[in-house]
Amino acid sequence: MKRLKVALLSGGISSEREVSIKSGNQVYEALDRAQYNVIRYDPAVDLGKLVADASSIDVAFIVLHGPYGEDGTVQGLLDLLRIPYQGSGVLGSALAMDKWTSKRLYKEAGLPVPPFKVLSTGQSYDAKALASEPGFPLIVKPRYGGSSIGTNIVHTMEGLPDALDMAFEYGPDVILEAYVEGTEITGGVLGNDDLQLLPIVEIIPEAGYTFFDYGAKYREGATREICPALINKAFSDIAQSCAATAHRALCCFGYSRTDMIIHNETVYVLETNTIPGMTPVSLFPLAARTAGISFSQLLDRLIELALENRHDYPNEPGPKRPI
Repeated sequence: MKRLKVALLSGGISSEREVSIKSGNQVYEALDRAQYNVIRYDPAVDLGKLVADASSIDVAFIVLHGPYGEDGTVQGLLDLLRIPYQGSGVLGSALAMDKWTSKRLYKEAGLPVPPFKVLSTGQSYDAKALASEPGFPLIVKPRYGGSSIGTNIVHTMEGLPDALDMAFEYGPDVILEAYVEGTEITGGVLGNDDLQLLPIVEIIPEAGYTFFDYGAKYREGATREICPALINKAFSDIAQSCAATAHRALCCFGYSRTDMIIHNETVYVLETNTIPGMTPVSLFPLAARTAGISFSQLLDRLIELALENRHDYPNEPGPKRPI
């Protein structure tokens, strides 16, 4: 059997470059060489090479996080090159990356979200008004991006300017979201039209971390990740349903992972990741493994889902990826 030529994209130019490289290394090692001829590309330096090689590439596997990788830009390039790839298209990627737009779409789909406001660079604000709506403590984070980079919890009006300055380093808009304390969970879905709902993962940062921030995500031993989550079945079912609803509301495709929090008997939806972390110990692979899908099998499945849409181009037959 002819091996598929897989273009593995990792690295890039976002603030999450190092995380992407580490994930890419793990995916590279796990891909079955009996099935795949894997060629690595770093979009920071290899875009010209990718374009030159496009006609010989069977499928791309994207392991990029943050802007210029998870926001639809690379997906658009691959569409132009007619290279199928795993995960969401341009539209779903862009919607999920935009925390303001995604929250409005969650609400339109009937999903509970914490109260929030948006501030733009140079826009004046009334700290006293923010104290009542959304209310302190506040999560202050960039409108775009991931891995909780540039994100802080602010407990008083005095702490707001510094948190805003940090968040504005990563873009012109900032989300101010009411801090909801509770049980942090995440739910993955896998599939194109028919979604497989993966077991819910419970996230418990160790003492010293007030929330699942960058350090809690990536420092070894900083967080306990329990799958299936230690919550009752009713909450687990609700969370899985919320993950599927969020996936569809944002026009996602292939797979996604939605972060949520249980507070006062309500499951609040926080954000959706269209390219979740892809090391064997990351949250999405953990949920898949609990469902009986090994890391290598998960990679195979994602490539299969990408190839289901190989004819996803104008005037060609086949299933259509939302772009």
